[in-house]
Amino acid sequence: MAAPRHTPSDIGPTADGSRLRILWEDGHESEFLPRRLRLMCPCAGCVDEMTGVRTLTPEMVSENVYPTAIHYIGRYALQFMWSDGHSTGLYPFEYLRRLDEEPEA
Repeated sequence: MAAPRHTPSDIGPTADGSRLRILWEDGHESEFLPRRLRLMCPCAGCVDEMTGVRTLTPEMVSENVYPTAIHYIGRYALQFMWSDGHSTGLYPFEYLRRLDEEPEA
C-alpha cells in the first residue's frame, strides 16, 4: 500500500483551469503547470534510457502545450495525452510528488 504522501485523494484542474491540482492523502496540495509536466516527461523518448540524460529540450515544447486527456494507470500513475501528440509518458504518483518538492530549473 502506498504511503499517504504518494496517494492522491483528489486530482483535477485548479479553479482557473490553468494548472493540474493534486490533493494528497497527507493533506499536501500540489499544482503543476502543463508545460512543466510535459517538459518533465519520464518516458524513453524524452530521457535517454542508458544515461538518464533528458533529451527533450524546452525549445521542443510549445509554451501553450496542454493535456487533451488524462488517464489513470492503475493506482500508481497518470498518463497524459498532450496537445503536441505525445502520449507515451507514465507519471507515477511518487514522481509527481517529487516534482512538486523539487525547485524548477
